[in-house]
Amino acid sequence: MEEVVLKKLRELIGWDSGDGIFCPGGSLSNIYAMNVARYQRFPDSKRTGIWALPRLAVFTSQESHYSVQKGAAFLGIGTDNIYLVSVDERGKMIPADLERQINKAKSEGACPFFVNATCGTTVLGAFDPLVDVADVCKRHGAWLHVDAAWGGSALVSRKHRHLLDGIERVDSVAWNPHKMLMTGLQCSAFLLRDSSGLLQRCYCANATYLFQTDKFYDMAYDTGDKTVQCGRKVDCLKLWLMWKANGTEGLEKRVDRAFEFTRYLADAMKGREGFLLVTEPEFINLCFWFVPASLRGKQGCADYWERLGKVAPAIKERMMKKGSMMVGYQPLGSRVNFFRQVVTNPMVTKQDLDFFLDEIERLGKDL
Repeated sequence: MEEVVLKKLRELIGWDSGDGIFCPGGSLSNIYAMNVARYQRFPDSKRTGIWALPRLAVFTSQESHYSVQKGAAFLGIGTDNIYLVSVDERGKMIPADLERQINKAKSEGACPFFVNATCGTTVLGAFDPLVDVADVCKRHGAWLHVDAAWGGSALVSRKHRHLLDGIERVDSVAWNPHKMLMTGLQCSAFLLRDSSGLLQRCYCANATYLFQTDKFYDMAYDTGDKTVQCGRKVDCLKLWLMWKANGTEGLEKRVDRAFEFTRYLADAMKGREGFLLVTEPEFINLCFWFVPASLRGKQGCADYWERLGKVAPAIKERMMKKGSMMVGYQPLGSRVNFFRQVVTNPMVTKQDLDFFLDEIERLGKDL
């Protein structure tokens, strides 16, 4: 069952072959990728450890997931050896700055071995330009991993899969069906283009009491030695059951509906006074400020942004105490606190979204 599901996910990426395993969450999938990339570049490191390695350099965008930092620390690479690549106003990695950072790392005596691109950043929902990033990685011989834990499910949609153009060129992908597709927690796939057994060689310990080589059945089904874990849950079952129940067409409609409802909400905000988009949504992350009447028309005031940054926390407190909604907020770079709304649940209606806007207005009208 796991092999069937992983094969189908790889096909959606555009790979005819490859490998993979289900991991306990997207963070672990990203850490798996970093470790496999290191093993692929320096296979002796499995035996000799980090002492025999040069200083390794990791590259990721300023908007990438924090698991890249955790992975570098966990694997002994060190967070000081992460080079943060600049992003544009939409939150997308700038390939020219990636090239600059790689050359900088080389000049400092480091070995650029791993680039992490993001498809669906946590806050803005940005998709890094994979074609251009892949070109840079090819020139420098770096492993290209894509953290598509959030945005990978756009591949299910013929209408929106263009957001991940070039993903077939990358070396590995993290994809969480428990996010946009709403498979039950947890369900995270780590997928590789390599089909030579790299994953097995990287992680195997060849425990003879488990992985005997003289079993009467095909040893390819003994996938446990591809993982850091020993015992693990049957996460593939959740995705397999949901896929059988909804079909590929049903999952595509679920994805398309999420995009449609995000567009509905964005357009509705534009028709209401007091709602201000942080950026036009590319994905299903809708980031916005609510500007109370007391602040409207006062953008020129010296304390305008400082005061606006206090609005989202105040409204969040009110909605939680009232028990009407639960919506996240955060700052981002120089941008003060704003709300981030994501609509994935297929049970949500447009009337629910209208209520959402009405409730924000009610809770913030007297601020």
